[in-house]
Amino acid sequence: MGRMHTHRHGKSHSIRPAILRVPSWITQSPKEIEELVVKYTKDGLTPSQIGIKLRDQHAIPLIKPITKKGIGEILEENGLKTEMPEDLENIVNKAVGLQKHLKVNRGDYRNVRSLELLEAKVHRLSVYYKRIGRIPKTWKYKAVVAQLE
Repeated sequence: MGRMHTHRHGKSHSIRPAILRVPSWITQSPKEIEELVVKYTKDGLTPSQIGIKLRDQHAIPLIKPITKKGIGEILEENGLKTEMPEDLENIVNKAVGLQKHLKVNRGDYRNVRSLELLEAKVHRLSVYYKRIGRIPKTWKYKAVVAQLE
């Protein structure tokens, strides 16, 4: 959902492997990789940070072809899944930061618009997560509630 409200394309990012097969240089077993994911989660890393750490430090481009499961599935099996999805939590935290900024700087109209766009993303994403059952149907984003969390 990165560039929803802009006309820029955003080509600057890493590219996933085109072919989903186990690379020949992987020496770890699927069980060892699952243990790494659980260890990093207990250390406080988010699923996206775990993926980056496995890519950069252990040369594992993708977990799914090796373990036949994604990071989220591994965390769910081990009872470590968070109650709110990572992307929704990041957007809510960003909106809270903007609200704090706007309390101090009331004339910052550009950030008022940014906050409106962020809240639109929160609502759109929450509808999706409610539909698939990832968050409760009664969950509702409110600016005041977000600041308390």
